[in-house]
Amino acid sequence: MTTDTDITPVPPPQPRLLLRAIAVIGIALSLFQLYAAGVQPLGLFFQRPIHLGFILVLCFLIYPVFGRDQPRGLLGWAIDGPLILCGIAVGAWVPMNIDIIANQIFPRQIDVWMGVLTLFVVLEGARRSVGLGMTIIGAFFLAYAFAGSRGELPFLSDWMPGILNHRGYPLERVASQMTLGAEGIFGIPLGVAATFVFVFVLFGAFLEVTGAGKFFIDLAYAATGRQRGGPAKAAVIASAGMGSISGSAIANVVTTGAFTIPLMKKLGYRPAQAGGIEAAASTGGQIMPPLMGAGAFLMSEFTRVPYVDIVLVSIFPAVLYFGVVYLLVHIAAIKQGMTGLSATDLPRTRKVLAEGWHFLLPLVALVALLVAGYSPMRVGFYAILSIMAAAAARALWNFAASGPSMARFVAMCRKGVELTLEALELGARNAVAVSMACAVAGIIVGVVGLTGLGLKFSAMMIAFSGGNLLLALLLVIIASLILGMGLPVTAAYIVLIILVGPALTEEFGVPVLIAHLVVFWYSQDSNVTPPVALAGFAGAAIAGSKPMETSVQAWKYAKGLYLIPLFMVFNEEIIIGGPLPLVLWSGAIAILGLVAFAAVLEAFLWRPMQLWMRVLLMPGIVALFWPELMVEIAGAALVVALLALNWMQSRRDRETGQDGTVGQSDLSHP
Repeated sequence: MTTDTDITPVPPPQPRLLLRAIAVIGIALSLFQLYAAGVQPLGLFFQRPIHLGFILVLCFLIYPVFGRDQPRGLLGWAIDGPLILCGIAVGAWVPMNIDIIANQIFPRQIDVWMGVLTLFVVLEGARRSVGLGMTIIGAFFLAYAFAGSRGELPFLSDWMPGILNHRGYPLERVASQMTLGAEGIFGIPLGVAATFVFVFVLFGAFLEVTGAGKFFIDLAYAATGRQRGGPAKAAVIASAGMGSISGSAIANVVTTGAFTIPLMKKLGYRPAQAGGIEAAASTGGQIMPPLMGAGAFLMSEFTRVPYVDIVLVSIFPAVLYFGVVYLLVHIAAIKQGMTGLSATDLPRTRKVLAEGWHFLLPLVALVALLVAGYSPMRVGFYAILSIMAAAAARALWNFAASGPSMARFVAMCRKGVELTLEALELGARNAVAVSMACAVAGIIVGVVGLTGLGLKFSAMMIAFSGGNLLLALLLVIIASLILGMGLPVTAAYIVLIILVGPALTEEFGVPVLIAHLVVFWYSQDSNVTPPVALAGFAGAAIAGSKPMETSVQAWKYAKGLYLIPLFMVFNEEIIIGGPLPLVLWSGAIAILGLVAFAAVLEAFLWRPMQLWMRVLLMPGIVALFWPELMVEIAGAALVVALLALNWMQSRRDRETGQDGTVGQSDLSHP
């Protein structure tokens, strides 16, 4: 029996000429980016507009005006053809007129109209590649800039509360702010997308086409497959590796989930449970160093903290998150009496490493170059060269081992060229959505800077929270969830940090780096939090389960996404450092609190946990978050005592021959 969620429209076949055009432009964009990354760095008013021009052309070619599931037709080409030409004009205008633009006091009329054209094509490109929500939010901020007595839409000021009112700005000022400087579309968000992010997206594409993704998944299975709930644990480990590279939780779900979800179902996990575990693990990939999607690069630009420092301080929180997911998966496997897969169903670790060990070399090179202090863009360039070299060396080794043959040598070279071109095209395709999202985010950044909205939002946030930091963080969570319904993670992070960052740092005293990390972590929650949980929906599609039920499961397994940022705020030494004993203590109580929280959530740790123990654990967990040492010590003592009692009860059960699993009726507990 099929459901509505099982039926997905099949896009009509694309004309071969169109596919060729997309491939050529995508390859040209990737080569341009590689040239700028490793050969000749370009100024921002060359790099960013040219990148945007390429992206716009690709966007209008890949995404037809009426949707990908509809044939374009003559009317579609009549609309998209001029838009493609507009994309070219947008990419060329600023570089070709940079001397005039840089030396003029007031913008020329043609510059203003080119600015209007740029705003229009960016919003339309975002509608097609990211979704209507992104375009609506961008248009809303533009309307806000025009609202006011001196603006183009003065009547809108009557609809805004007093604190949000401003004088308004004319079209000339808004258009020049958005497109003739580094404070709008061509600002930091697009700058990061056009440099660091693109290079690492391209690196991920090379990993994908060379088979590195399958290698990491097989390695995870070989390491964990024999344990209880092995496929679920493999999903956690594989997603930790692949999610950081892919840059998208949804892409991670469909990549690793295609292997892990069917095996989880085979082992005994319910379909919704299997999809939820994969969604939670894949979401964690976005906070996992070294790449962290695009977040680490943006954070480095906003905070002026070196990229490698952000990577290093993010390792422990990311390990905590995956540790919680792993523990919840382990508890679920024990509760349901699962066993691991048989050795015949699993790849052998030695064989997996023998066939794919060369894929580890680019990752080692990447980390080594980051630690050595190279710029992230240059590191990405060398990482791409290293994976090309590793794949070529492996192909030559196989060729030499099987005996020389000119025909096979020619075939090997042809295959290598085909894979290289495929990776260059795939990297460009994968970058379209994030670059369009960052371009619209630039509009939002420009309007916030022009109108002073950030300070006004901070004032409202302080008023609503009454000066209470916990309530302020709750408001950030709610705002991130609402924004995440219409924005991708990167865009949600940019918007949130612009709006709430000043209040967190200036009014509540949260260190700048911790404020950015907290907002970045909370920006991930829309992937796994109902009613709009995109990663959960992707997991449901693979698992054949109900989307909402799967999203609830994903939300349960991803609870660390909410708790770990609180530890960052109230125990800031785990991020910014401090005396070694204090750092170790803070790390220890963070681990202890998360283990206790998992036990309360599942009503199980070493054995089923009585209700009174769960009730007593909750104040102990709260005490571990409390920013006073004596309260933390009391909470730690209570939690350790209760967990130790649960362990002793399980040991007594084993001595008396009782099973540690629970029946189906017990699984109804939360």
